Amino acid sequence: MDVESILALDDVVAGYGAMTILNGVSLTVRRGTITTVIGPNGAGKSTLFKTVFGVLPARSGRVRFDGADITNMPPRTLIGRGICYVPQGRNIFPELSVRHNIELGGVAAPKGVDVARRLAAALDRFPVLRAKADRQASTLSGGEQKMLEIARSLMLEPKLMLIDEPSIGLSPIMVAELFSILRRLRSGGITVLMIEQNAKRALELSDDGIVLELGRTRMAERAADILADPRIGQLFLGGGLEGG
Repeated sequence: MDVESILALDDVVAGYGAMTILNGVSLTVRRGTITTVIGPNGAGKSTLFKTVFGVLPARSGRVRFDGADITNMPPRTLIGRGICYVPQGRNIFPELSVRHNIELGGVAAPKGVDVARRLAAALDRFPVLRAKADRQASTLSGGEQKMLEIARSLMLEPKLMLIDEPSIGLSPIMVAELFSILRRLRSGGITVLMIEQNAKRALELSDDGIVLELGRTRMAERAADILADPRIGQLFLGGGLEGG
């Protein structure tokens, strides 16, 4: 596995209006890994993703992807470079079919791509979606809807997937299935950077972990080392983050 960094942030500052949320975040994400970001509410986790994806401008600092400076590039440009973002909550078109929802992921793909091939490949990854391809997306369970969002993002053939709180509202069985999907994405060469409410389980799945606190990187280590650190276990894994 190629372990060079695919994403790096250097002293990034960002926020909303007069409020600064990220207070100089520096971190790296290794290529071909699953990395989970944990931290208390208000630590800046979702703000971090929005800043990387160009939804929220960085006030200072630098974001690099695949060796290039992408600071404050718009989302459409970043999609073309190989970054996709699956935000928190449900983000589907409920009245459209499952197939049409996935096809819409190809709208943002570069011109000239074979959308039909990408659609077939996405459905191959998700047999449950293939079986329900002609049903309205609103008929899917919560877990299947999250699979649909991931499948739609795969129409972009990303190098890096940012996924924010994927397990919210899902049953334990669906969480296990979702995490299995993320493992398969990693095996297929997609780097996954995830925020997850179930911090302990997410770190058990992950290669690396990043702990944010008060808008700064408190720790960036192998996930197993973070799980084994008694300070992190007491502060974040004993109840506060694991449950939400």
